[in-house]
Amino acid sequence: MTDLTPNLPEVVAEIRSLFERYEQALIDKDVEVLDATFWNSPHTIRYALHENGYGFDAIHAHRVARPPGPGIKEKRLRLEILTLGRDFATVNLEFKMRGRDVVGRQSQTFVRFPDLGWKVVSAHVSTMEGEKPW
Repeated sequence: MTDLTPNLPEVVAEIRSLFERYEQALIDKDVEVLDATFWNSPHTIRYALHENGYGFDAIHAHRVARPPGPGIKEKRLRLEILTLGRDFATVNLEFKMRGRDVVGRQSQTFVRFPDLGWKVVSAHVSTMEGEKPW
């Protein structure tokens, strides 16, 4: 049976580090890091505000076209990391959108592959209209 112990501290630390590296790469438009974070597969999906990326190639094309800069996040409101065992994790971020009075939400699903290490296999960014937490 696979051990699915939640939030082993060393695994949470690994995922937090990968997440922070990815967030900085978004600001810097470091396509190499952005690409390295995601599973290079036609099965990888990334839903963004202005993109439905089906497969690594479509996600990569969007990254190349995207301008560098601070992006849509003005302030982090809540970051939740859940790891199950040593090979599966989710990251969920709630944030205030830059220049808009809406809440943004971001999620990433990470899987540790034996030959590749941690990779995002699915990601989603969306907004939520309605009552604001700030």
